[in-house]
Amino acid sequence: MKVVIRPFDDPSLEEGVARLRVDAYPQFPETRDVEFYSSAYRWLGSHPLGSDMHRWVAVAGDDQVVGHLTATPQFYRINGQRVVAHTPCDYMVNSRHGFQALSLMRTFFRATSNCVACDMVPAVIEVESRLGAEVAGQLQYAVKLLNVSRLPAPSLPAPVRRLLRPEGQTSAVRGYTNRPGTEPRATEEPISAPPIRPRAPIPAPVKRLLNGGLRMVDEALGSGFAGGLKAEVIEGFDESFDELFDRVAAVVDCVPEKNAEFLRWRYGPGSPQHPVTVLGVKGGETLLGYAVLMVTSTGQDGYILDLTTLPERRDVARTLLRESVGLFRRAGAQIVRYRFCESTSTPRSGDLRRLGFFYRKGRRNSLLVKFSDSSLHEAARDITRWSYSAGDGEATFWTR
Repeated sequence: MKVVIRPFDDPSLEEGVARLRVDAYPQFPETRDVEFYSSAYRWLGSHPLGSDMHRWVAVAGDDQVVGHLTATPQFYRINGQRVVAHTPCDYMVNSRHGFQALSLMRTFFRATSNCVACDMVPAVIEVESRLGAEVAGQLQYAVKLLNVSRLPAPSLPAPVRRLLRPEGQTSAVRGYTNRPGTEPRATEEPISAPPIRPRAPIPAPVKRLLNGGLRMVDEALGSGFAGGLKAEVIEGFDESFDELFDRVAAVVDCVPEKNAEFLRWRYGPGSPQHPVTVLGVKGGETLLGYAVLMVTSTGQDGYILDLTTLPERRDVARTLLRESVGLFRRAGAQIVRYRFCESTSTPRSGDLRRLGFFYRKGRRNSLLVKFSDSSLHEAARDITRWSYSAGDGEATFWTR
């Protein structure tokens, strides 16, 4: 069956993309919320560079949408130069047409000059890398437990895992069934049965006791952690955020352009993450640093979407971390998640560990870059020259 890659230039294609999204991610009930994705695309189109956004679909001979990819633009400062780079977004392919993943991404790179991507899925990273993007490194992924209900279940013994995973039972891999550049074939992986917790639920009185202990430990860890600085809730993004960003960009070689205009677009009304809580630390009228916090719609997960300080203000970063944990606890969140690239304008790894965060290496996002200017690419390909948080790119656009 012939498949054609074409621009998303007909609103009637939206229904086919919605069906594809459900087929590609059947394990996520939220993919059936068509209005959410429609509103997210209206938001993406409202970006100052919205007119430079591209969308493509792969359409089979029967007018079935079997693939989709969006290129979203954003401003970056690389070596002091303001440049525009696109990010692959909402990338999915029908399991019977997995080889179209390469065709869609090839179209992306032909249409764009520069690329910055933050991805976790190996199949996606492989396609991007084959077409010229380079892995600059991985973001840190720090997690803090606030409620023992979210304690991970012990791993199952190998004999039990084999019993729960009979041979021959398969499922398509996230919409990609073929390795890039190969002929179509049925590439599938064994289904892993939902993990069964081999322990009984923690009794409520014991849970309250353990959670009370966690709270006491947090208070002890936070005591004296950041000196006498205080963080306060800030309403909106004013010109003080412009000044802070300019001072960061003067020191950090590679950073998304996060001035007040961008932050209002990224987290203000219309954003998929709105409303968020913004904490700020000030010295007089000067903004020393800020954190953007979000609790998911379930009320269980807290995300530090961004935490940026003036260069070398570790005391400010510590204050924002401590106050963020306290805010999430008061909001009833059970776990805190923070993905970031450590830099002079972010917390240090040791600060997070001191507050009880632990690191998960198996679920890190990779930062990939491709710039047409060789000097800019040389700078961007080293993650130690970046200041970047998960909220800066597509990785969290769909979190809610």
